[in-house]
This record gives sequence, structure tokens and C-alpha cells, in this order.
Amino acid sequence: MRLLLVVNTSASSVTARGRVVIQKALSADHDVHVAETSRRGHATRLALGAAADGVDVVVALGGDGTFNEAANGLAGTETALAVLPGGSTNVFARTIGLTNDPIEATGQLLAALARPSSIRRIGLASLNGRYFLFNAGVGFDAAVIAQVEKRSGLKRWAGHPLFVYAGFETWFRHYDRSRPRLVVEFPDGRSVTDGYFALVLNTDPYTFLGSRPLHIAPEATLDRGLAVATFRTLAFIPFIRIIGSALGVGRPVRAHRRLDLRTDLGSFRVKVTGAGGPLPYQVDGDHLGELTEAEFRHEPDVLRLVMPGA
Repeated sequence: MRLLLVVNTSASSVTARGRVVIQKALSADHDVHVAETSRRGHATRLALGAAADGVDVVVALGGDGTFNEAANGLAGTETALAVLPGGSTNVFARTIGLTNDPIEATGQLLAALARPSSIRRIGLASLNGRYFLFNAGVGFDAAVIAQVEKRSGLKRWAGHPLFVYAGFETWFRHYDRSRPRLVVEFPDGRSVTDGYFALVLNTDPYTFLGSRPLHIAPEATLDRGLAVATFRTLAFIPFIRIIGSALGVGRPVRAHRRLDLRTDLGSFRVKVTGAGGPLPYQVDGDHLGELTEAEFRHEPDVLRLVMPGA
């Protein structure tokens, strides 16, 4: 096969030695070219070029943001996406069954590439036309990610403790918890009018804390429609109970009355209401700015993905 290895050298777990080992391993059985990303959005352009050139598979080595960019370049084409974990959390790679070590994951990928059945079409979600692989958020979780990205130099070394610290800092200092700001409108005319923030999921888990997954919507898979969890409170005790349930402690997430969870959705809208201006949003773990309205859609069978467990 013709492969393009797209490397984000700034990703937390990508090293010069690791890249050489991965490149040599892939080159043993495939025609491999390598390209490094140099700025945000570069992986999308590299993937678009690879698809136009008839490359069989784009292998993205980096974090979830790199995977997202590559997926946006390959959606709707015949070129498949493969991922190798190089970030701090690697949510998508772990979700589809890859080990968190990039060298070991390369062995899994090579085994998958040897099986034609391992490449399958999956559905993607989109936010205002931007595709995402596993989740997007409007409100609190995006504000947390924004605080983490302000300390990007620490991300490689601090990892998950940095996210926990940023979560508490955002809670107490950087997010307005005084009133609900979101309305979620569904195609059937129903709506949630008292949302504090919303998580939209194309897969489960939402993320990982160390080795532990946070299961917000186990029903969310790459073969089904979207799930949206609208948090109707940010009071400390109820919120912590919901997070505990996502970690497998206590009653199921769906049982919390201050959380509205809906699944198998083809589309819906999220609107920011009241004073205070727009809210931050994130896509696949990257803070992308602020918005006042978001249209979410599910696009079935739009991306060819190399699945290591297929």
C-alpha cells in the first residue's frame, strides 16, 4: 500500500527515535512517505493532498487534534485514515482498541493493514460543518481545555494532573456558573432550556482519567447517531456525582435528573442565550474559539478508517 505518515512532532508522546522506529516498521511492507505538520490545520491540507494523489492510507502520528485534522481532510474520499497515539490522552486511538504506546500500536496497525476487512466506513459528527471523531463540547469542558492550552509547555510532562488542576481552576475562576446559558433544540420540537454546558458524543468513552474511562453515553458508537448530554447544573455535589457515575461509581449516568441525555440523533442545535456573550467550544479536545450557535449533524459512512480490532 501507499502510505503517508503525517507526524505532529510537537505532540506529547512523539519522539525522534519513536518516529524513526515507526517509519522503518511501516516501510518494511509498504511504500511510505513522511510529512511533518508545522501549524494548526496543516494535517488537513496534507490529508487532502494525499487523497488527491491516490494514497491508500494516511497514518496520523500525534494527538487527537492531529487525528481530527486528518479526518477532515479525508472525509468523503477513498483514502483511509489510520491513527497512532502520540498525544497526552489519545482518546480516539484508545477507543478503537489501540494500546497507548505508539511503538506497540504500530504493530497492531501493521496487523490490521494486512487484513482488508480491517478498513471500514464509519460515521462522523459535525459542528457547524467541522467534522469530529469522538466528541465536542460547548461551555465548561471547552473552558477547561482553553486553560490547559495556555500551559501547553507543561502538557507533555504534567499530563492528566494538569487537566484536573485546570478543571478546578476553571470551576472557581474562569466559568460563569451563576445561571444556565444554553438551549438545546431537537428536530421533534422538544428542547432543553436550562443547560449549563453540553457534551456531544460520536463515541464512548468521553475521555480517560489515567487508565479509567469516563462513560457518559455508552450507547454512542461509530455506527449510530449522536448522543448529547446537557448538564442542567454545575452545583458541586450533583456535578461530582455525575462524574463519579461516569467513572463507574454509584448509579448510572442516565439516572441523574440534572443531566439530560439523548442518543441516536441525526441533528440538533445548541444556542447560547442571555447576557454574557458567546461560550467557548472544543472539538476532539482542541479549543477552537467561541460561538453563540452550533448546528450538530451525524454523517454516516463518510470516512474509511483502519480498525485494529476489526
